[in-house]
Amino acid sequence: FSCAWAAARFSFHPPRSELAYALQAAQGGTRAILAAVQAHIITYLLFTRETESTHLERLCRVGHWEQGQALATALAETLWAAGGGGRAVVCLVTAPVTVVPREGCRANSFTERVRLFEFSEKAAAQGFISDHINSFKGKGSHGVILFLYSLLFSRTLER
Repeated sequence: FSCAWAAARFSFHPPRSELAYALQAAQGGTRAILAAVQAHIITYLLFTRETESTHLERLCRVGHWEQGQALATALAETLWAAGGGGRAVVCLVTAPVTVVPREGCRANSFTERVRLFEFSEKAAAQGFISDHINSFKGKGSHGVILFLYSLLFSRTLER
């Protein structure tokens, strides 16, 4: 992955601002993934969560916790759909490990640390993602790459 991909994460604009509902997107190939997740975030914020505000007020009054919940819901729904409505796989990075790459392969010190967590219930996947949301939105988290890996494993390599 390029440096732009490695740095990409799910980062919101400041809470309770005019763009509190929006993900920040840098130039490059990760924008398509961010846009797809953004659509689910807006759907959640407008139509799913309980609030007494009007539609536009709902988007601008989003706080830090709500941003995390919206992101967790969006990621879980996307992974669940990729898994055909029967499974979701969430990839997270574990502690560094020493791995000798196979012949013809090159270690990148990231992929070797990815661990898979499989879920057969959407709510369990969403709860797990919510508990580990900083793995997708924290600085240096490689959040977009982790989500891409999660999509691939949820969909399965055969499909």
